[in-house]
Amino acid sequence: MARKVANRKELRAQVEAAEAAEAQDDGAPKKKKAKRKSRSKKTTEVRMKMFWGVFNQSMKRVALYEFDQKEEAEAKAADLSKAGKPQHFVQKVKETIEEVVE
Repeated sequence: MARKVANRKELRAQVEAAEAAEAQDDGAPKKKKAKRKSRSKKTTEVRMKMFWGVFNQSMKRVALYEFDQKEEAEAKAADLSKAGKPQHFVQKVKETIEEVVE
């Protein structure tokens, strides 16, 4: 197959015409494109928090108390154990707390 031969003079004339048209357009003020605001993802801060958990013999958590409420947790365990049911005990529990940081 024969390939079409590019006429370099015609190509050069097209380039010069395009440059001349561009030079005329430079005199007119161009509209600036509006910058797009970037959307930032809301970051979540993951922390660990300590609680007191009241558990039964099969390690099922019955109640959960704040860390500064140890006496209430022990009272709950004693109350549940005293009723003739299986023994309950108090143990530290760490849970994750997620907070959204803006």
